[in-house]
Amino acid sequence: MRVRRFGALIGAGMALSLALSACGSDTEKTEAKTVVQKAKDDKKLTIGIKFDQPALGLKKPDGSFDGFDVDVAKYIAKSLGVPENGITFKETTSANRESFLGGGQVDLVVATYSITDARKSQVTFGGPYYVAHQDTMVKADNGSIKKATDLKGKKLCKAAGSNSFRRITEGPPDGKLNIKGVTLVDASSYSECVSKLKSGALDAVSTDDLILAGFANQQKGSFKVINDPFTDEKYGVGLKKGDTETCEAVNKAVAQMYSDGTAKTLLEKHFAGTGLKLVTTAPQMEGCA
Repeated sequence: MRVRRFGALIGAGMALSLALSACGSDTEKTEAKTVVQKAKDDKKLTIGIKFDQPALGLKKPDGSFDGFDVDVAKYIAKSLGVPENGITFKETTSANRESFLGGGQVDLVVATYSITDARKSQVTFGGPYYVAHQDTMVKADNGSIKKATDLKGKKLCKAAGSNSFRRITEGPPDGKLNIKGVTLVDASSYSECVSKLKSGALDAVSTDDLILAGFANQQKGSFKVINDPFTDEKYGVGLKKGDTETCEAVNKAVAQMYSDGTAKTLLEKHFAGTGLKLVTTAPQMEGCA
């Protein structure tokens, strides 16, 4: 009798082990699903964008979203088979983009996300879908900062999670100008940088020209961009590390967006009249390896 019971217990244990193994396999398959596969199966995507960058990613008072990044995200989603009503936009900041992708809170990030070697170690990038240039914005009546090197001895905004300040204050490889004597003023976001610039808490905000142009255009007469660009900022579509299938699909969508004229239309829609020289030819893709 004891032998039979022991055998039964072994059999039950093996069955449970097999069931758990099968369950684990299903979980692993779910975790391994690419964004392309999710889009095909669910017709839904969660896309990270900025909520506070006019002309790029802005949540309006009525709850809708507007901006170049928003429209690019919609175009890419549509190319993956997801209609506009299948998109959930989630706010991402410069500080949480990597963690949101790695943790699965978002499927894609389209949020003025510059492609850098450091970020490539954590994220796979599709694109770039645009190449911006770092510039500097000051108050409209500021006559002391006419070029980036004039920032010596000035107060510059340091937005959380952004690398822009490093390109001014540090030398290569992360920096560009290596200007000494700059006082960095912390801010949680570029919208806070702009508020501090307006109040006089700092002298300048330096980041991508599209971001600056959006803020300057939103508050006409308050600010000016000095038009002294010094970097190429390749805006990429952030993906979970290793999702090369979706990267390749994103690159195909971006190429199509330029070839069918949509990119030109969107850039002019959001930035015409800002004084920026807009590039409407397709940028060179980075590759998905």
